[in-house]
Amino acid sequence: MVNIFDTTLRDGEQTPGVSLSPSEKLELAIKLDELGVNIIEAGSAITSKGEREAMKLVTGQNLNAEISSFVRALPVDIDAALSCDVDSVHLVVPTSDIHMTYKLRKSREENLKDAMHAVEYAKDHGLIVELSAEDATRSDVEFLKELFLKGEELKADRICVCDTVGILTPLKAIDLIKTMKNTIKIPVSIHCHNDFGMATANTLSAISAGADQCHVTINGIGERAGNASLEEVVMSLKSLYDIETGIDTEKLHKISRIVSKYMKIPVPANKALVGDNAFAHEAGIHVDGLMKSTETYEPIHPETVGNRRKIILGKHSGKAALKYKLEIMNIGLSHEEFEETYSKIKAFGDLGKYISDVDLKTIINQVRGVELERKVILDEITVVSGNKVSPLASINLKFANDCNIKDNVREAAYGLGPVDAAINAVKKALTGVADIELEDYSVRAMTGGTDALIEVVVHLRKGNEVVEVKKAHGDVVMASVEAMMDGINLLI
Repeated sequence: MVNIFDTTLRDGEQTPGVSLSPSEKLELAIKLDELGVNIIEAGSAITSKGEREAMKLVTGQNLNAEISSFVRALPVDIDAALSCDVDSVHLVVPTSDIHMTYKLRKSREENLKDAMHAVEYAKDHGLIVELSAEDATRSDVEFLKELFLKGEELKADRICVCDTVGILTPLKAIDLIKTMKNTIKIPVSIHCHNDFGMATANTLSAISAGADQCHVTINGIGERAGNASLEEVVMSLKSLYDIETGIDTEKLHKISRIVSKYMKIPVPANKALVGDNAFAHEAGIHVDGLMKSTETYEPIHPETVGNRRKIILGKHSGKAALKYKLEIMNIGLSHEEFEETYSKIKAFGDLGKYISDVDLKTIINQVRGVELERKVILDEITVVSGNKVSPLASINLKFANDCNIKDNVREAAYGLGPVDAAINAVKKALTGVADIELEDYSVRAMTGGTDALIEVVVHLRKGNEVVEVKKAHGDVVMASVEAMMDGINLLI
């Protein structure tokens, strides 16, 4: 069993441009605890009053996870952590000659003395101490050993080797961790950055060499190129090394999207395990293989990480892909209808387009000569926004007779912006009619200028069914609402 030290709320929040509100930090801490991480580094208490307020909210929840604060080797930092009632401190001491010379302007002896004083101070105040060597991978190994041995003598609880600028390699990670494991008796942790794209590989190598704990972040977010990705490390340990972590892996996709939303950092489509394309297939040969056995082109089942399989229809799709997609959507076609639908999909693919669920149903209805039945109709929407008013949207929806709603439904809702307000109004109007969740939302300008054509893509879920809808419009609010309405009509 390997312990998971999650630093999404500290190192992750240090991603340029990211700042979490206390309520957001609290919600993410709760989600991380539900995920099953052992330690949550909730922030750096010395940072600000707001940071301390957020950390107090987290410690006040009595979560199962150990709650930690980043501190420097300064009593004032430790006092700030104590004021937040944390369980532990992540005591970070720069150990490379580069850091000591240019940042601290201290000798090794002075630095070591300050570090030990900080360990003693924290232990005297009842804190668990994880003693971390910053820039350890560019440090003199003998000095590292001296620091950690003296920390162990003063009852530090854990030590951590930090690859601060991501220059470690998997083979070097093995050597360094073995050296530390042969030197000290307390648990050893590894903290890797992704400057050369090897944070996950280095973390796994360190664990294979005996590291007891690893520092990770959701989606691999963090300073510069980020940190080792929690989902990648956890699933690699589970699937490739047969090492457990206690993480509820089925919640990985969900928390990935929550972190993305609050930190305003999109998850790349090709992100391992939790990206939209992680289990997406278009090539005919691949889909044919999947239909025979999903093991042919998937290393694990997507549900294992809370993701889902997607069959993409486009230029590279074969007939097997269309057949599989139709089976998933529970749509039956005659031979002639199937051939004509397939021909139209190929034609769209040659134009550089891929076919969303709504597009496919539209094509099928065209082939059949029928119109898509709309159970919910957008009658009217009005949005008010400005620098002195909170964005407010008012919406009027009409329902088909079989929805058992006699009258039109009019609702209003506020939002952070006009789009948010409009979507909140739609969701409010559907309360009690359909339990539909907006899973993902993205927007891009298809043309330039202030009159640019906007494309909105939404993923909506009802139970286990998920649909993807694209909509283009010159007005981002209308594109968003119309995409929502199309998806809603597909799901109810």
